[in-house]
Amino acid sequence: MSGFGVTEFQLVLLRRMQDYQPELVEQARERLGVTRTEQRQANAFWQSVERSRRVPRGLRRYRLVLGEPVGESEVLIGDLPCRLFHWYLPLWPDLRWEVLTGANGSVVNGWLARERGGAVPQLPADGQLEPWSCVVGDVEQTYADIRHLEGDAPSRWLVAYTAPGGEPRLARFVYGLVQTADTLPRPRRDM
Repeated sequence: MSGFGVTEFQLVLLRRMQDYQPELVEQARERLGVTRTEQRQANAFWQSVERSRRVPRGLRRYRLVLGEPVGESEVLIGDLPCRLFHWYLPLWPDLRWEVLTGANGSVVNGWLARERGGAVPQLPADGQLEPWSCVVGDVEQTYADIRHLEGDAPSRWLVAYTAPGGEPRLARFVYGLVQTADTLPRPRRDM
């Protein structure tokens, strides 16, 4: 995977975020100093890697692209021991890229997360989250009545939550980073 590294990996993450926040993605791409064509090429290459039978899978693939993880720990998911690996990405200096592997070493999840024990940013009391302002764990620690919902793609995640004012909301995340947050309609009560 020569020529594909941290910058290109960030471009792949940005490609999925572009569906929700094209302006933020454009600004991030410019900060990386790459063209749209280079972004498309990086994404096309990563998609071919994902489908390839010859390229290493799982954690080995992340090590080839991002280097050795800067941290590793054991976590329990229920009774199942898992491993959590992380790397830092320049576009999101306050976050880290986490990869969770199951007991057999297969990758279960990969997303942006806050450093364990890191300070959670103060999120708005009304629950109206600004794009790219927080990760899934921040919402879990700030708001009540959290429900995790499956997204419409492997890189997408939904979290329903209630703001202190009582407004139910739904936040959409791509690779763990918030993209949108909308008020959920209250259920109708038929008389």
